[in-house]
Amino acid sequence: MCIDRAEGEFLFTKDGRKITDCISSWWVNTHGHAHPYIAEAIGKQAKKLEQVIFAGFTHAPAENLAKRILPMLPGQMAKVFFSDNGSTAVEVAIKMALQYFHIQGIEKNRIVALRNAYHGDTFGAMAVGERGPFSAAFKDHLFDVSFIDPPYSQSLDAAAWYSLDAEMESAKEILSKPDVAALIVEPIIQGAGGMLMYPEDWLDEIFASARSKGVLCIADEVFTGFYRTGKPFATSMLKNPADILCLSKGLTAGFLPMGITVANSKVAMPFQKESYSNTLYHGHSFTANPLACAAALASLDLIEESGFDEKIILISELQRIFAREVHNAYPEVQARHTGTVFALTLKADDGLDYTHPIRHQIYSWFMERNLLIRPIGNVLYLVPPYCIESGELERVHAEIMRFLELVHLKD
Repeated sequence: MCIDRAEGEFLFTKDGRKITDCISSWWVNTHGHAHPYIAEAIGKQAKKLEQVIFAGFTHAPAENLAKRILPMLPGQMAKVFFSDNGSTAVEVAIKMALQYFHIQGIEKNRIVALRNAYHGDTFGAMAVGERGPFSAAFKDHLFDVSFIDPPYSQSLDAAAWYSLDAEMESAKEILSKPDVAALIVEPIIQGAGGMLMYPEDWLDEIFASARSKGVLCIADEVFTGFYRTGKPFATSMLKNPADILCLSKGLTAGFLPMGITVANSKVAMPFQKESYSNTLYHGHSFTANPLACAAALASLDLIEESGFDEKIILISELQRIFAREVHNAYPEVQARHTGTVFALTLKADDGLDYTHPIRHQIYSWFMERNLLIRPIGNVLYLVPPYCIESGELERVHAEIMRFLELVHLKD
């Protein structure tokens, strides 16, 4: 299907269809498509400086972005490392963590990750993700990783604390092994794993335990960053912040590719000495691209505008109410929400099944109604752009209820 243009939450096809983008075009769009303020900022920058090598040179858009984003981040972050997408932001974080110990002559080389994780499709990112059909062809080439199990919440707001002493102790035991360098997580919501949600209290305790053992904590906020969880960042909810953050997707509001890896002063310090062996050798042709930086800066302007917080609160509340409505009508589908994200699992007894045939039914049924809902297997979810009108989101909710009634009657 060829999309001719887009505006706000809508995609317009060449043949005249108007489709609501219910998933923010794979979670990247924040303020709406073709937002004029961001488009204008990119245009102005394009007339001044479109690209320059970011080695031995710098430029105002990159410097301004670093200065503006650091104070927003939890954990007193100190240094920004630019790359070009979420997967590479994760690769940089892994290399940064391992080299941090290598520089100091400390033998720590193991990464710990969460079960059901997804961090990207490059080799390092695949290695710290769940092993399955998407990485099967490369399994013999992925480095060894230890996985721990988060306690998935069955509460509607995913905020309930689960007293799972055995699981917590097992995770702490893995993190206490002397060769563990870093723990990497998708905080609070595991996106591609099926919009799995787990309590912030559990993550807070795990981070505290890891840091007490000298293990670096990496938060992959590529999906959860920029208010998807209702907060500026998922780790904003924690008392124990991460040492390294990975950002992309919403960073440029969906306009241009960009990734950044941010580290606190503890992690940055060993790299500060002027030595070839202390240099983090990682670069991309379009590192800190001025146009992408301009888009990110414009997006931050919109976030800081009066009324933005109210949009997040309204969407989050509508998703909460809808999750309760679905739960009351169809408790078997495991409706859940965190912030602006809503999800449910059809044929829940099967768990997440990427190849479940119902995925085709979901996609085609909603596309017939001009709603772009691209499920993760048998998981139906909503990640709307923040510009969506409440009436339009309620219409989407109503169509989901009709679909659930149809599926329920067939069962």
